[in-house]
Amino acid sequence: MEESNISRHRYIFVCGLHRSGTSVLFRALRDHPEVSGFQGTPSPEDEGMHLQSVYLPSGRYGGAGAFGFHPEAHLTESSPLVSEANRKRLFSEWSRYWDLSKTYLLEKSPPNIIRTRFLQAMFPDSYFIIMLRHPLAVSYATQKWYRKYRINWRNFPRIFEHWLVCHELFQEDQKYLNRSFVVKYEELVAEPDQWVNDMYRFLGLSDSSMSQKILSGVNNRYFSLWQKNLSGFFSGRVNRKLIERFEPRVRCFGYSLTDLDWIGPISN
Repeated sequence: MEESNISRHRYIFVCGLHRSGTSVLFRALRDHPEVSGFQGTPSPEDEGMHLQSVYLPSGRYGGAGAFGFHPEAHLTESSPLVSEANRKRLFSEWSRYWDLSKTYLLEKSPPNIIRTRFLQAMFPDSYFIIMLRHPLAVSYATQKWYRKYRINWRNFPRIFEHWLVCHELFQEDQKYLNRSFVVKYEELVAEPDQWVNDMYRFLGLSDSSMSQKILSGVNNRYFSLWQKNLSGFFSGRVNRKLIERFEPRVRCFGYSLTDLDWIGPISN
């Protein structure tokens, strides 16, 4: 009976680093009448990684801004965790929080961005929706999160590089995915109804009005901080070195450290 339950559903995994805007995207997708997503769970932001015992959550690898540096955190179809027993166990643990009368079952966790191939191996009928956000916004927001709003530029480069490492891992993994949809936070903010309905169509769902509120202009505070730090004696040297070292890699994802408002295509 459990096996038939697993196979009759389609699985949606929202992927994106901490502070990338995945929570509002998750709630927007969860609002669709044909989708069941976690709600009211004991997990922060209803993240599925804390509601299962098959694989380790990001906190065991340093948490936000760090987990992607650990090779063992990157899971693929080759992981020894991929087994029929673990598939049933994962479904059973998550099913406590899903409405199994719905065909589409939704889960969101930041480490999903480097675990897409593993999740596809566990649930072949999977769809992956990946949210990108400007690396400066994600990095500053992550730093503020852990520093209780005290900006310390000395650990910023490491958090920034983590953004690149995780997205480059995903870019390679995406070649193995059957169904993936990438959206940038900045695009979603500019045209939320269009992008959410594009995602619904990607999933094979009917269009539906979006009830979630998305704030615009929230990147600006981080861009202002970046510009301010560029003029600092020590922080300016650090930031200029980041530009010199990482600008070509950042541009591969349609972002820039020198033209902050530029949104370009993602290069393969």
